[in-house]
Amino acid sequence: MAKSTEPNNPEIPSQLARSPLYELSLELKGRMVPFSGWEMAVQYAGISSEHQAVRQQAGMFDISHMGKFCLKGKQLIEKFQPLVPSDLSRLQPGQAQYTVLLNNKGCILDDIIFYCQGPDPTTGEERAVIIVNAATRIIDKAWIVAQLDLSGLSFTDISEEQVLIAIQGPEAVKYLQPFVEDNLAPIKAFGHLETNLLGQPSFIARTGYTGEDGFEIMVDIETGKKVWQKLLDAGVVPCGLGARDTLRLEAAMALYGQDIDDNTTPLEAGLGWVVHLDSKGDFIGREVLEKQKATGVSKRLVGLEMEGRHIARHGYPVIFESETVGEVTSGTLSPTLNRAVGLAVVPAKLSKIGQRLEVEIRGKNYPATVVKKPFYRSPNRPN
Repeated sequence: MAKSTEPNNPEIPSQLARSPLYELSLELKGRMVPFSGWEMAVQYAGISSEHQAVRQQAGMFDISHMGKFCLKGKQLIEKFQPLVPSDLSRLQPGQAQYTVLLNNKGCILDDIIFYCQGPDPTTGEERAVIIVNAATRIIDKAWIVAQLDLSGLSFTDISEEQVLIAIQGPEAVKYLQPFVEDNLAPIKAFGHLETNLLGQPSFIARTGYTGEDGFEIMVDIETGKKVWQKLLDAGVVPCGLGARDTLRLEAAMALYGQDIDDNTTPLEAGLGWVVHLDSKGDFIGREVLEKQKATGVSKRLVGLEMEGRHIARHGYPVIFESETVGEVTSGTLSPTLNRAVGLAVVPAKLSKIGQRLEVEIRGKNYPATVVKKPFYRSPNRPN
């Protein structure tokens, strides 16, 4: 994570982008840092209290920096299929798929969520929303436009027109429902709907990046500001990047550019469940993944648990029999489990559950064990 700096610190470059909710974050004394080209709050009251709010009640995150694309037109699903390894034809309107954009090496350009909206009520054209990472939005946009057969399709980048707010936690429904026209309770995990929020059109999905139940809300900027304030007034805790990082790491959710990148295949990343080789046709990178499936991968992203409270940080060497064999990609002291956990890339032969390794921390080696992911599984997640 970027080095923390205080709000309005001149060390923060002036060219950093700001969310439409930036001023509201400053009012809450958010501690601002540079992140993926944006100036964002790393914390408000404190990372630990914000983390526990999400695990126990509800917290909200300004995630307006994320890229937001809309697709509309004939044969939309069929035309998008070659860009991802997941079989999108399985999706019904109101369902979504976490998946990855692949390059020609079969490696991950970005991890995305593809939301199938179904036909336009007026024109009958198929529609979809795609949410991508902030740091890769421009690259993703160029890649999609270059690879996609756009005949009969429209592609629109609405990233700067919409606010995105995540409300996460076991009480998310209770806090959000009073402002929403439709009943949220029946929505399943990775389900979504178009409804009115504070009387205005909105897109609400039961997705998130914390391992908890919760929703991601996309609305116009003015409505977004009102929603943020309404949730704050109702008692929802504002949360920053720090808590977002500890929450997603407990749930072993990869961070693009840190745990996975364009030199990592989904099979190496432990994302084999998004690769549907048997149920779909050709796609970018298929030949590479077929070969890896047949011969096995040479490296894997694994979960590590440290002995004691020594924290394995990003970039720390992983050691086996006095030799450096891998690298930690993410690490923290889990606020929920009170244990030091992390993700690391290691040789496949050393990736089995129970494998004993070491992590070098400031010149000394400390014991670590490969453990099953996720480190924490919430009892509150909907089916």
